[in-house]
Amino acid sequence: MRMYDIILKKRNGGTLTEEEIRQLVEGYTKGSIPDYQMSAFLMAVYFQGMTDEETAILTDAMAHSGDMMDLSEIPGVKVDKHSTGGVGDKTTLIVAPIVAACGCHVAKMSGRGLGHTGGTVDKMESIPGMRTSLTREEFLRTAREAGLSVTGQSGNLTPADKKIYALRDVTGTVESIPLIASSIMSKKLAAGSDCILLDVKTGSGAFMKTVEDSIKLAEKMVAIGTRNGRKTAALITNMDIPLGSQIGNSLEVEEAVRTLNGEGPADLTEVCLSLATEMLFLAGKGTREACRKMAEEAVSSKEALKRLAAMVKYQGGDEECIFHPEKLGKAPIKADIEAPCDGYITNMNTEGIGISAMMLGAGRETKESELDYLAGILLKKKTGDPIKKGETIAQLLTSEEWRVSGARARFLESITVAQEKPKEEQLVYARVTEEGVTLL
Repeated sequence: MRMYDIILKKRNGGTLTEEEIRQLVEGYTKGSIPDYQMSAFLMAVYFQGMTDEETAILTDAMAHSGDMMDLSEIPGVKVDKHSTGGVGDKTTLIVAPIVAACGCHVAKMSGRGLGHTGGTVDKMESIPGMRTSLTREEFLRTAREAGLSVTGQSGNLTPADKKIYALRDVTGTVESIPLIASSIMSKKLAAGSDCILLDVKTGSGAFMKTVEDSIKLAEKMVAIGTRNGRKTAALITNMDIPLGSQIGNSLEVEEAVRTLNGEGPADLTEVCLSLATEMLFLAGKGTREACRKMAEEAVSSKEALKRLAAMVKYQGGDEECIFHPEKLGKAPIKADIEAPCDGYITNMNTEGIGISAMMLGAGRETKESELDYLAGILLKKKTGDPIKKGETIAQLLTSEEWRVSGARARFLESITVAQEKPKEEQLVYARVTEEGVTLL
């Protein structure tokens, strides 16, 4: 069928066949279908949507457009995790070592940060010597020996997704659940794990702003994974408040280490234990209650911390930074943010706080921007906390003085103070599995 006919069919609300979907993915990847026709198709999908069957086929076609990782050399069950992104989200550096310490293997490809959201690869590269670009053999060896390996994405992993996402970014078609789901899940399928847990963030610092929309996206992704033979589940977690108290690359590594030492903030610890529990449950390690206990023991015994240090060593990093995170260094410039009045912090615009950290040098305004690994924000107070006028509610860290004033202004714009204490927010809203949605 001609691409023109495929566009018309979807524009008019029709359901595409497997042959039609694979034809358009292959044609666009190879360059025989031009950008203007793919743009028209993406806009048709934006307005008409796709069935679960169509989305699953699209995802599979995108996954097979390039390299497919073969993890058969790694023994046992391989478990992957994907977060839809947020501020202070260093969960991979905590959850993956916990799961590895409990007898599973995590061979994970992660991305870099852009804009207000941080990237796991950037955080790892704040560790001196740490390599996130590995050969296939190095990647598999690290996952076998340490129990986990986290790297950047392969150059030829899902090339169709790279091309289609770049087009969506400039054609107003990013906010489409079938297209978001196929983009995320194509990379997860290509990465080769047996089980996939999705951490779908919701709130002001997330792409999905409401729990309802987050559940819809999670349902679509779980259906894709299940149809493609992967045990898949999702947790809907809160991103209306930054996760933990440290935002920035080396700062988040330090907080991950503290959490693996049993000294992390309560919210970060709880979210990580919930994610680890679900990953272990997917891998068949027992009931959720038994898996939760295993995860807690992996932290209390320090076995998870040792797994993180082992991965760092295998990937060329200084493992002493895991046992002594002060070796990561401190930013030379520190600036306190003082409470503007008495009251309670009733709201934090998490995206705005992420942008404040980016303005300090912790994130990229463009893909070419260089990171200041030491830059970031230490949160002294968060939503629900009482504050007194003049007390320090946050500390800005950077290596360049000129960055402070703009970041300070953006941070203060991002918090709301009132006299009445707000209702405590939930950390994990729902679980989505093949069987359905469970509100928590």
